[in-house]
Amino acid sequence: MAADPFAELLRQLRRDADRSQDEQADAINAASGRATVTRREISRYENGENVPTNHTLGHIAVACGVPLEPLLREAKAARARRRKRGEAEGEDLDDVKRRTLLGSAVVGAAAAAEPWGRLAYALSKGARIDPESAGVLIDHAARLHVDELSESARSLQARVESHLDAITAALPRAGTHERALTIAAGETAALAGWIAWDLGERDKAAAYYGVTSECAKKAGHPPLRALALGYASYGAATPAKALEMLSQAAQDVRGRGNATAAAWVLGRHAEEAAQSGDDAGALRALEQARFAYDFADHTSEQAWVRFVTPYRMDSLTLSVYGELKRQELTVTADSAVERLGEELPDSGVVVLGDLASALLRGGDVDRGVYVAHQFAAAAESKPNTMGRQRAQAIAAWLPDTEHDLASHLLAFASS
Repeated sequence: MAADPFAELLRQLRRDADRSQDEQADAINAASGRATVTRREISRYENGENVPTNHTLGHIAVACGVPLEPLLREAKAARARRRKRGEAEGEDLDDVKRRTLLGSAVVGAAAAAEPWGRLAYALSKGARIDPESAGVLIDHAARLHVDELSESARSLQARVESHLDAITAALPRAGTHERALTIAAGETAALAGWIAWDLGERDKAAAYYGVTSECAKKAGHPPLRALALGYASYGAATPAKALEMLSQAAQDVRGRGNATAAAWVLGRHAEEAAQSGDDAGALRALEQARFAYDFADHTSEQAWVRFVTPYRMDSLTLSVYGELKRQELTVTADSAVERLGEELPDSGVVVLGDLASALLRGGDVDRGVYVAHQFAAAAESKPNTMGRQRAQAIAAWLPDTEHDLASHLLAFASS
């Protein structure tokens, strides 16, 4: 009996993405955020023993970077064939046309060894993709930046790299959506770089940041380069190099619609200036950051600025005041704690980390130790990509009497 055309289509999509059945299951699970599809289920789909639900088809479309609507139509036809198996005698011409359309949506960019290589290859291509599929890919890229606040780097890495592959596969058919998808690709690549850096994969992080800058250039979207520079500044060899990166980033986020991005970049500039001993420059940059944030809306500007919450701005302020040992630290700390409330938000872990570090550096040791204990508990229950860095910084400032807590934080930082 001839293989079902829809089963062949699913097999071809997997092969075009250069994945094994296990890897295809992982990619679909990464797109959905839930480990519900197994290699056995992929095999059943590709042998025509089962047809994915429409819900699963949505995740397959994202994982493979193809439009959803044609997949839904093909699945409907496959279900009809299953009901009338005895009447079906082969593929009709429309089956062939649809399979060709979908099969060509995934290019041979998967031959590159790494996701950033596939993305760099795809940036030079162009064709068509429907608005609905483009919207799904763009929205998912934005959602990953929100998830970064509440997930560990290790758990998020597979989902981010899988989504980067999906956008990469879609780019050659982007058509009028090319610029929007290129920006979404750059945002996803930057997040992949940040996660890689957090996991100690510094060369990989640099490669991701490089392709993010390529996306910014390709799309004519300077704020995207600012994102890459802002992330990369954390790993700069010296404070002077970090300040150079952040100065360029500040130029890239000038103009309407970039208030949140500007606030974050200027806040980072204030942090680095404080660490380099430029007190006046740090306070000036911090004042500019807080002023910009008064006009910001982190929920409606670029997708990646979702992490620049009021809590994140509190953490930047605390970091600067703690480094400079400013008297404003106490009032700012009280305000930050009040904003956090009893139910700690996901991004509150970063605030607790910066608050503990700032209090310890500022000389309020007893209060700093108390908050450090709170941070240690919160960082494990609400892991995110900033927790490990904060743990290491706090451990360095704890008094000798808190040897056990310091050892615990260092173990967490290296986990």
